[in-house]
Amino acid sequence: MFLLSSALLEVSARKTLKRLHGTHGVPARAAASEFPALSALVDQHAAAVRDILEMGVENSRAVAPTVLLAGYARGLLGDGLAPATPLDWRGADWLHLRLAAVCQLAKMA
Repeated sequence: MFLLSSALLEVSARKTLKRLHGTHGVPARAAASEFPALSALVDQHAAAVRDILEMGVENSRAVAPTVLLAGYARGLLGDGLAPATPLDWRGADWLHLRLAAVCQLAKMA
């Protein structure tokens, strides 16, 4: 039973991260290619997310990284739309930078 529920969690997590990648990961990466400072901001957020998940989640090593990242992202998701253009990304708020960082980490997971 545990293996089945773990597999279902993984599938659900991958779906969440794929959707997030389309709304935040790809656009943020495109904007970062035009505005290098944005890349640095996303990297800083990625480091913070990694630290939160490694040190702030009990038994995090026993959970698949995609499940941790998707759970973290779901906790942040609201009704706010992602910035639409690279110029909009240049002024992106904390939430959207953090979600872009989750995408960056998920790509490495």
